[in-house]
Amino acid sequence: MDFSAILSTLDEQLKPYRQAMPATTRLPPVGRSRDEILRELAAIEAREVPRWREGYASGAVYHGEEDHIDFLNRVYAMCSQANPLHADLWPSLVKFEAEIVAMTAHMLGAGQVPPDAGPEERICGTVTSGGTESILLAMKAYRDRARERKGIAQPEIVAPVTAHAAYDKAAQYFGLKLVKVPVDEAFRADLDAVRTAVNENTSVIVASAPGFPHGTIDPVAELAAVAAERGTGCHVDACLGGFVLPWAERLGYPVPPFDFRVPGVTSISVDTHKYGYAPKGTSVILYRGQRLRHHQYYTTAEWPGGLYVSPTMAGSRPGALSAACWAALVSTGEDGYLEATRRILETAGTIKEGIRAIPGLRILGDPLWVVAFTSDEADIFQVLAAMGQRGWSLNPLNHPPALHIAVTLRHTRPGVAERFLADLRAAVEEARANPGAPGGAAAIYGLTATLPAEIVREALKAYLDYLYEV
Repeated sequence: MDFSAILSTLDEQLKPYRQAMPATTRLPPVGRSRDEILRELAAIEAREVPRWREGYASGAVYHGEEDHIDFLNRVYAMCSQANPLHADLWPSLVKFEAEIVAMTAHMLGAGQVPPDAGPEERICGTVTSGGTESILLAMKAYRDRARERKGIAQPEIVAPVTAHAAYDKAAQYFGLKLVKVPVDEAFRADLDAVRTAVNENTSVIVASAPGFPHGTIDPVAELAAVAAERGTGCHVDACLGGFVLPWAERLGYPVPPFDFRVPGVTSISVDTHKYGYAPKGTSVILYRGQRLRHHQYYTTAEWPGGLYVSPTMAGSRPGALSAACWAALVSTGEDGYLEATRRILETAGTIKEGIRAIPGLRILGDPLWVVAFTSDEADIFQVLAAMGQRGWSLNPLNHPPALHIAVTLRHTRPGVAERFLADLRAAVEEARANPGAPGGAAAIYGLTATLPAEIVREALKAYLDYLYEV
């Protein structure tokens, strides 16, 4: 296959940086001036920051106010050398990570578990590097539990097709079988299909709250009931919703049961670095019961280097991220999360109402704040291209072709939602008036939507190869 269109698009994106800065392919014989390096970084910041700061990006930066960023940067600088691997040198990190887990667990229903509950019911967890690692670790834990309890050689994951790609990655990494089931008309996991897919090898049933593509919440209570009935686990991916849904519920929005208050839910992943407003690189994986968490851990007593134990994938970890995460949670507080959620959901309501008023657009499912939409009258990837020309960075989706915007605090600033809707209306009209091949990233999505999956995978590998070229 000719990847020239993809590589040409990448080249256009990277060209300004390659022209502005000389390539560095080996260590300089003499170290460069720190002031010079800082000036170079300032030039990069001036080029990259304005788009997300002005609210042109879907997701990506979830808070973004300068005072919040400055505060987290100060905390990070104070702890920049800290490493949780050496708990004897940095016992403060033990406190920070334990409290991050406890605060997140309490927010997600752990407070409903009796205080005298045994180790099989007590909610526990660890801090991870992001939602993908949280999901990977949970799937590894379910694999090992299935092998230990039932002697299953190849445990299976049952997940809707809308579940995050991290489950595919877990299946590839850990030798699991991923059984994908369809979704219903509302883009929620099809309950009957799940019941049919579950068998004696199933180690976990997956639900999303909400799913990344369409922002819809799977029927968690019903899926957890199937899991409990069949004696298997139920993992809820709340990486996007964990720090929104509890507050949305308190604000009176219709939020179906999804957390540890639901019997049968045995683990939840939730990203502190999204709507928890912590810096990038932190997430939490929670379990119902310490025994399940034990399957996540790695320990060895045979290494000549001594006893070795790590709770997550990495050995050394950036303790400054955990410190800054803790600082983000305790500085925001319940009142801060309630107010942020109120602003986000009100803005999302404005955006949904505006999309419905644009002829030819159709919202998929019934989302709260991650809003996916498509068109039956215009090429949605041409709409994406036209929005890109206006500065917007939206998320293109496949199966079916669509776009989505994950509403953040950056979009709640005065005039941003109105600017988005005006640009979207103009982009739809432009796509209608000029049917034809879109350009840029939109062209890539339009092309790959028609190709076999294996060819697309090869194209994606070529993309990654290109990113590592100087």
